[in-house]
Amino acid sequence: MIEIIFTTTDGSQTKVSAAGGTLMEAAKNNNISGIDGDCGGVCSCATCHIYIDESNADKVNPATDMEKDMLEFDELTTPESRLSCQIPITDKMNGLKVKIARS
Repeated sequence: MIEIIFTTTDGSQTKVSAAGGTLMEAAKNNNISGIDGDCGGVCSCATCHIYIDESNADKVNPATDMEKDMLEFDELTTPESRLSCQIPITDKMNGLKVKIARS
């Protein structure tokens, strides 16, 4: 199992374990506040917006053009922004730290 640490907007941290899927699915399966995934993970709503900790950026796949385009519509976008539905969980993500963009 891969362990991922989610930090919500209030600063609370939750460590979850996941065997596969996406970061969005791991968050939703563990009731992480701020990850809605209204579109079901098809990159069309940005309700799963997260920030990848800079020190962990090399652990995730690069953003696609479609993901970048979707993030342009979110006023909370930073260089660390990603959509958690577009990040498949891999073995090298063990210990990954992410911050939730919304409460």
